[in-house]
This record gives sequence, structure tokens and C-alpha cells, in this order.
Amino acid sequence: MIITVNNTPLFAATGGQEFNKSKPTMLFLHGAAMDHTAWSLQSRYFAHHGFNVFALDLPGHGKSGGEIPSSIDAMADWVVAFMDAIGIEAATLVGHSMGSLTALSAAGRYPDRVSKLVMIGVAFPMMVGEDFLNKAEANDPSAYHMMIDWSHARPSHMGASEVPGLWMIGNALRTVEKSGDGTLYKGLSICSGYEGGFEAAKNLTCPTLFILGDKDMMTHPRAAQKLIQAVESSKTVILENCGHMQMIEKAQDVRAAMISFL
Repeated sequence: MIITVNNTPLFAATGGQEFNKSKPTMLFLHGAAMDHTAWSLQSRYFAHHGFNVFALDLPGHGKSGGEIPSSIDAMADWVVAFMDAIGIEAATLVGHSMGSLTALSAAGRYPDRVSKLVMIGVAFPMMVGEDFLNKAEANDPSAYHMMIDWSHARPSHMGASEVPGLWMIGNALRTVEKSGDGTLYKGLSICSGYEGGFEAAKNLTCPTLFILGDKDMMTHPRAAQKLIQAVESSKTVILENCGHMQMIEKAQDVRAAMISFL
């Protein structure tokens, strides 16, 4: 579906179900240079199990219009504006990587709008290597390959998909390649430039779940520990033999962790 937000069309996948105000709502927020398809193995399930689901293409990504916001806080403001546009008072936010920082920012600055928070593949600060950032800025194809290589644990490179016929590496690489010039660089830049993580964490009033991969080379679990400690009460799930694309590499485990949490 397309919703106009700030005079800009934003696309959201709904899992094939119509919006029902009597149901709780979940918003799925993707990472840098990705889109709503990253959530296919979770969003459709929850859409058919009692939830309104909106897997957003964030501004400047996928099928959505507009420019990529200049900061994580600005991206979070768009998410809240989307909620306003569809008439949702509060929702569960589920974010991955850049999307997890966006969800954190929204939950910390708009606590009455977020009922539960799930952060997947998160770290704070979210450091980005200079060489990687420079290649992304130059739209060098090697930046895309670096990202996808680092984002998948070794079993995923060996064809360990839980969905028969799904080539995780090729699918993720193609998504990033078609995201458009500058998209990856801008996403990485706002992640590395985000400074409000600890303040947002201390302001959280909602139940919080961290889902991390033990082989994540993009946001290693140890890089999330200070953020986890800053949250007054949270639960952490570590997925074994899993890289940065947790919701794709370990789709069933991620879904099970979310079901238990919700």
C-alpha cells in the first residue's frame, strides 16, 4: 500500500491483510540500502496471526519516494508521521541495523507511541570503517560485496537457507545494488553519525528485545553490550552461527523469539 506522508508517497507491505484498528500494530524498519522485502519471512506470519503489519520502505528506499533523511532522529520522525497518517496511536517497532537505531530513536523520544521495541543486528555506537564508507560514497560495487559478505555467517555462504530455493547472498546483493547511487553511503553515514543512543535507551518505557547474531561482523554482539546495559529492563537472544541478516539467515529463530516476546 501507498500512504502519503509529508506530501511524499511511502510504501508499506501489509502481509496481504487489510488494516483493522481493533488489532495491535507492528512496524518493520529495514537497514541501510535494503527495503521491505528483508522482512518477508516475519511480516507475513504476523499479519496472519493477529497483527496489523506495515513493513515500510523508509524514505528514499525501495518503492517509497522522497530523500533519505539526514539523521537517524529525522528518520524516526518519518516513522511517527507514518503512524499519524494511518491513525495509529502506538505500535510495536521492529528494526534491523539502521532500522533498529531508527526504532530506538522513536521509542526514546516518543515513548507513548511505542508499545514494544525489537532491535535486531544493533550496535551503538554503530561504527563504520573508513575504507568501507569511502567505497560506498564512490558507489564502488566492491562496497556492496563487502557489505553482503560481512553480513552473512559462513553457513549462509554455503546455501543454508531455511527457504528452499532462496539464495540469500544473491538476493541481498541484488537488493543493495538496485537501491540507487548514494543510498548505501547515506545510510551508513547516518548510522555512524547517530549520537543519541544512550539517551534514548535511558528514556525507554516499553518492553525491549535484542536479537543478535554471534557471527555478526557488521554489528558484533559485544558492540551492543553498553546499549543493552543502558536499557533498564530488556531481554537478549543470541543466535548461533548467524551473521548480520538475522531475519533471513535464522528466520524461524527470529520469529520464535518475537512470538515469545510479544
